[in-house]
Amino acid sequence: MTDYSHDIIVVGGGTAGLVTAAGAAALGARAALIERDALGGDCLWTGCVPSKALIAFARRGRDAGWVDAVAWMRSARDRVARHDDPARFRAMGVDVLLSPARLAGPERVEVDGRTLRAKRIVLALGSVPAAPPVPGLAEAGFVTHVTALDQPALPLRIAMLGGGPVGLEFAQTYARLGAQVTVLEMLPELLPREDPEVGSYVREQLGREGIAALTGFRATRVAREGQDKAIYGTDGRRVAVDEIFVAAGRVPNTRDAEPGRAGVELDEGAVRVNDRLATTAPGIWAAGDVTGGLQFTHVADYMAKIVVRNALTPFPTTVDYRVVPWVTFTDPEVARVGMTVEEAAAAGERPQVFRSDFAELDRAIVEGGSATAGFCKVVTRPNGRILGATIVGRGAGELIMEFVLAMRLGIPLPRLARLIHPYPTMSEIVSRTAAEWYRQKYTGTRAARLVQRLVRWWL
Repeated sequence: MTDYSHDIIVVGGGTAGLVTAAGAAALGARAALIERDALGGDCLWTGCVPSKALIAFARRGRDAGWVDAVAWMRSARDRVARHDDPARFRAMGVDVLLSPARLAGPERVEVDGRTLRAKRIVLALGSVPAAPPVPGLAEAGFVTHVTALDQPALPLRIAMLGGGPVGLEFAQTYARLGAQVTVLEMLPELLPREDPEVGSYVREQLGREGIAALTGFRATRVAREGQDKAIYGTDGRRVAVDEIFVAAGRVPNTRDAEPGRAGVELDEGAVRVNDRLATTAPGIWAAGDVTGGLQFTHVADYMAKIVVRNALTPFPTTVDYRVVPWVTFTDPEVARVGMTVEEAAAAGERPQVFRSDFAELDRAIVEGGSATAGFCKVVTRPNGRILGATIVGRGAGELIMEFVLAMRLGIPLPRLARLIHPYPTMSEIVSRTAAEWYRQKYTGTRAARLVQRLVRWWL
């Protein structure tokens, strides 16, 4: 049978799909939301929510073990899952279908033995963990952030294949729960997408917790040797562990939906979209990880809102990724927005850098311990216009938002120094870094000497 009862069909029930369906229903559109498993997607079930729950447990419960950590994670996840309950979306007026789906051509989606039809279709298919083509890896066996959550016990020795955010977050969590952890990163430094100073700083902090990090390690093969899983590198290094955790990124999940059947073109496995998130097929949009861009929950949320506006209203708009924050939830946290100094220089800017350390911040000093770890670094144009910012430290994910707002509204760095920040708080790291702009501009410079002469004359 053919069903023509929907204005928009959303395929995929992760963040992008949920926000799209809810937004469509709020505008009065008849929306169908199709998800093969459970609403919430990777973020809820195997990504952001469970990993952050494990991180929080390991931070405060070092005497507890893996079983207790997993129990806490599942209880926290179940509480968050109520926000994505199908009944909640059905109450909004969304037709929720829990079944595999595939495109059947323009305006058509096959699901649960039916063909649904709508003039607007949104692909929010998400992504899946990627595994590097290392000989012997599949035969030896490994876990990812998805399958690791089902481990009945914590392996005593774990190698993290990848030194990015996921690899380091789980590395620190495992170490705090009692495992011996080794991080293997192919590139010269950890967190290679961050400011170059960040990787070495985080490596030092993790080393204090007994976590070994081997950079420049390109795995050539993996072999089962007795009870060990042995990983060999190009330089002859060998790492023997009980388990391998693959943290090599994620790839768009397009296979089951067969987007090509509707004329949707792919680009290196990702759905190709324009700056309005329209695909190459008329009437079909895409949002979230499946587009192959920035794979963050908050970006998927943002993209979904763009799709709703473009698909359902006469007021189209385009995406703008210039001011996107992201956070690595290690301890200390790493938060970033905009460009690093190297990226700014490569873009033709004349970047200036302003920096301050948490070790000099009164609130961090009185808190003690890890509160004094980290720094704030801001990259600007010569006129103070902020090009990017990096914060490494406690609560960096919250503190970065002051710079996000400033960049979005075009507020230059020196104006942040004029804001009154409550004392003593960690947020003073922003005003202290902003004040560095004045110190550099008016210490030992011709402008500074002119100001001093003016003041002396006035006095």
